[in-house]
Amino acid sequence: MQFIFEDKKLNSIKADFEVIFIQDKNLKPYNEEKKFFKLNNFKGEGALLDTRNYKLFIELKGLSYEDIRLCFFNIYKNLEKLNIKSIKLPSIIGDCTVRSFCSLAEGMLFGAYNFNKYKKEKQTSTLEKIIISSQELNGKKFDLNEAKIGLERGQILAHATNFAKDIVNEIPEIYTPLKMAEDAQKLAKDHKNISCKIYDEKFLMKEKMNAFLAVNKASSLPPRLIHLSYKAKNSKKRVVFVGKGLTYDSGGLSLKPSDYMVTMKADKSGAAAAMGIIKAVSELNLDLEIHCILGATENMIGGNAYKPDDVLISREGVSIEVRNTDAEGRLVLADCLSYAQDLKPDLLIDMATLTGACVVGLGEFTSGIMGNNEDLQNEFYQSSKKSGEYATILHFNPYLKDLIKSNIADVCNVASSRYGGAITAGLFLDKFIRQEYKDKWLHLDIAGPAYVEKNWGYSNFGASGAGVRMCVNFLIHLLRKNK
Repeated sequence: MQFIFEDKKLNSIKADFEVIFIQDKNLKPYNEEKKFFKLNNFKGEGALLDTRNYKLFIELKGLSYEDIRLCFFNIYKNLEKLNIKSIKLPSIIGDCTVRSFCSLAEGMLFGAYNFNKYKKEKQTSTLEKIIISSQELNGKKFDLNEAKIGLERGQILAHATNFAKDIVNEIPEIYTPLKMAEDAQKLAKDHKNISCKIYDEKFLMKEKMNAFLAVNKASSLPPRLIHLSYKAKNSKKRVVFVGKGLTYDSGGLSLKPSDYMVTMKADKSGAAAAMGIIKAVSELNLDLEIHCILGATENMIGGNAYKPDDVLISREGVSIEVRNTDAEGRLVLADCLSYAQDLKPDLLIDMATLTGACVVGLGEFTSGIMGNNEDLQNEFYQSSKKSGEYATILHFNPYLKDLIKSNIADVCNVASSRYGGAITAGLFLDKFIRQEYKDKWLHLDIAGPAYVEKNWGYSNFGASGAGVRMCVNFLIHLLRKNK
């Protein structure tokens, strides 16, 4: 799909279809269409196709970035089945030109996303060109160069998010730890400013990553520790992302019920998001040094599976009592976070579909932000609101630490109470964060929005690419702040 600027008034541009925005349900300017509107009982809400005059009338609820994304998603959905190649529309500007055009591109490309690999009949669209007039909807003047920057950024962010969606949506038979390693290598091959190192089980043994190895024990497939890196010539900060890459989670010996096991292909969403982030950063050429540490494994059952009652000695030397093998993601992350801290990050962010408790507490559409530094949490939260992703802060409570105490080890992998499960999982991870990185660490529990079995907003059924946009937007914010 191409986004094209024309420095012309809308009526001077040729296209197969025209998009007309209805603001505040105001139909007065469209006297010629009065009969058509009345016939279709159109009152300015939703969308109305006029195929005789090649027009789409669509509601634009407001000029917030989320309104723009959702409107352009709906534009695509209303036009995708028509046999047209091009559409034209005026420029839409909210508070910021760059962000407005970024949102425009995101909405349109999210509308075009469809994971239909396994369907016999695949729906395709002929729409190729989105022609944008320099004529602004409300007559404001704007910087055309800023608009182009926004469009480019929107396309990069949308493609990176859709890249992560493809990984998460792929089935477990195909998407194994070895496949994730292959994809990471291909990402580095396609982007010359990204490098990739893949480490096998021998390396994990050498590094004493016993918690990670325990989770993998019953799988017929070997684990992989994946290290992607990007470094700009004038990098201002070193940021390390750690992604949970459980390519399938059966629950292990603490076996999940069958209806809970369905969708566990999405337990690799944290690692997928990290790959999407470094892809976007490399294409945006941000002045940063970025590392992504991905812990890729399956959690399966078998005679050699790790067991409730086991005690594992992690890479950090912290001993872990296992009371539930379905609390496996935090074990993989514990060793990966240890490895990540050796890189001496200025900022350390882990992403994981970690707890069902986070979904119970926040709903399916919101991620949880945790950590020790409230200023950092608040800064990330404020940035996330502009990205289009929903997140909220879950503050650590010192009294909850008692719930992960163990009588036979340094920490237990599950809490002694069912309450506060998202926070106690975050507090478990905190046990593996060294003192010098406590205030530089954020934990993002993306269990809710990572994979939803229904369409919502501008996200289709399945993976949403949770984490990609809010993290990249935060990185852009950090660079602006340090100018």
